[in-house]
Amino acid sequence: MNIPNMLTLMRVALIPIFILLYYLPFHWSYLAAAIVFTLASVTDWLDGYLARRWQQSTPFGAFLDPVADKLMVAVALVLLVQSHGNFWVTAPAVVIIGREIVISALREWMAEIGARAQVAVSNLGKYKTAAQMVALVVLLANPAQPVTPWVVLGYILLAVSAVLTLWSMVKYLMAAWPHLRPESHN
Repeated sequence: MNIPNMLTLMRVALIPIFILLYYLPFHWSYLAAAIVFTLASVTDWLDGYLARRWQQSTPFGAFLDPVADKLMVAVALVLLVQSHGNFWVTAPAVVIIGREIVISALREWMAEIGARAQVAVSNLGKYKTAAQMVALVVLLANPAQPVTPWVVLGYILLAVSAVLTLWSMVKYLMAAWPHLRPESHN
């Protein structure tokens, strides 16, 4: 167990705290939940940085890091869909969660056939993640009602991240297409 792995585990452990804070009936609860989500997001960057810098990458960390990220984002999206209950959150949430399922399955399958490098993380994915995280922090920090300029900004950023999500999924599928065609396995 090293520090990067402990940070990843901490990110997972923060999820129930984040949920609890979001549902507390206090005026500060949304902001507190957004702060915990932000802290967890920062540990995502930090654990990867430290693992590379200190050369402490481990198979456990390589497995748990993307799982922790996807859990954190999926939980945030589910909370927001429930509390906002509108198209502007629900449609991007479906796109983002759906894409994660498709790409996770694609990466697993590509690894099985020895072509995992064909679906490596790209810069587009990093831009998508940045837009998504800022959108989630903004929306988590602000209640759905009243619709303020901050909430509108969150909706716009979430829509942008959904478009980037679809675009990155298409790029991944195009890169994997030669391995997905039926005639490629004859």
